Amino acid sequence: MKNQTKRSISRRHFLNTAAIGMAGITFLPSINACTSKNAADDSIRLGFIGMGRQSMFLLNGFMEVPRVRVVAGCDVYGRKRQRFENIVNEFNTNNNIEKEVKTYERYEDLLQRDDIDAVVIAVPDHAHAMIAIAACQAGKDVYLEKPMTFTIKEGQELKRVVRETNRILGIGSQQRSDPRFQHAVKMVQSGKLGKMQKVNAYVGAPPTPYDLPEESVPEDLNWNRWLGPLPDNIHFNNELNPPISLDPVENEKIWGAWRWYKEMGGGFTTDWGAHMFDIAQWALGMDRSGPVEISPIGDGTEFMMFKYADGVVMTSEPFDDKLTKGVKFWGEDGWIEVSRGHYLASDDSLLPPESANEADDDTPYETKIPHQINFIEAVKNRIDPIVPVEIGHSSCTVCTLGNIACDLKRTIHWDPKTETFVDDEDGEATAKLHYHYRDGWNLL
Repeated sequence: MKNQTKRSISRRHFLNTAAIGMAGITFLPSINACTSKNAADDSIRLGFIGMGRQSMFLLNGFMEVPRVRVVAGCDVYGRKRQRFENIVNEFNTNNNIEKEVKTYERYEDLLQRDDIDAVVIAVPDHAHAMIAIAACQAGKDVYLEKPMTFTIKEGQELKRVVRETNRILGIGSQQRSDPRFQHAVKMVQSGKLGKMQKVNAYVGAPPTPYDLPEESVPEDLNWNRWLGPLPDNIHFNNELNPPISLDPVENEKIWGAWRWYKEMGGGFTTDWGAHMFDIAQWALGMDRSGPVEISPIGDGTEFMMFKYADGVVMTSEPFDDKLTKGVKFWGEDGWIEVSRGHYLASDDSLLPPESANEADDDTPYETKIPHQINFIEAVKNRIDPIVPVEIGHSSCTVCTLGNIACDLKRTIHWDPKTETFVDDEDGEATAKLHYHYRDGWNLL
């Protein structure tokens, strides 16, 4: 049977690409634990929860990591479970792996298996925290797609549970494993740009109210479980869970549209902010912290504005006419702009080494960088990955604060130490830290 989805890279190319990415990176541990020939019996057994478009990219990457075995998967959409089984079983056959994958409709059933070491969670944002917490409580380590959670309260609870259960949780903010972004951060943090003045981190627009027309729910889609804790008055539309075909093979043509609507997602603010705001936070030394003042679009500004305690201002303003999603750092002594596959600077001394460009090819960005290897290394060595839960939470919080300010149509003030709003006399901002889960669904 032909591949259900295009295999992004060969095993040899994956390892070569990973080696290129690792060269010169001081943030990541070695990959010896993943490549040692003497470690034939120490496979990390993965289960996947969510089998949509992003999950397929992650699956292609994780299957190529030595001594990683994908043993189970879960999705509420029957045909996506079948696609997953087809891909993994074909991969196992081609690589002489005597193991068949099993899939489930309920993530609780997958988590009950004691032969699964870690899970990869790539479901819509509103289910991130609920499933990740359940996974930690079931003794599984977690690779969780960004943004980490749908609400700030969910992030606070997930952060607590991860540490209480001593699990490894890594966030899919893969730009932190990209040599170009790493070099830009190094230049900023080492003072090569001088005192920081401002940052442009362009991500796109906030979410809009849900306005897609109602359509019939496919027979093999459990819509009730797809909704999970969301209100049951949200109706189905195929763009929320894009259809696929198994015969003939036809994969998703669009990203799940739930992310663009405020009832289900955070718009571009969280979808790309979890990448670009994340890089800005890292470079500014604001990991595990955040801004103190957040202004929305329309409150005297054309773009969201985030002010930090030291006076540095980050805006969601584009830095070029192409509206490139990326980050531009402005310092007293120079500037750097960086995005995926792109790096410019005011001076050649600020440019990254040539090795940072050697990984360029047509491989999907979600698969080609060594972010997955870093997570597997963290699991094996019981150490935090490059994006642990606290950083995932602080970066996600910045994004959500931007959306809250836009919802309220006014500037809000935030205490990043206590994670509470300042001068929120009417309680409107505090009320947006979370929402009421539908009956039958609980965060903990």
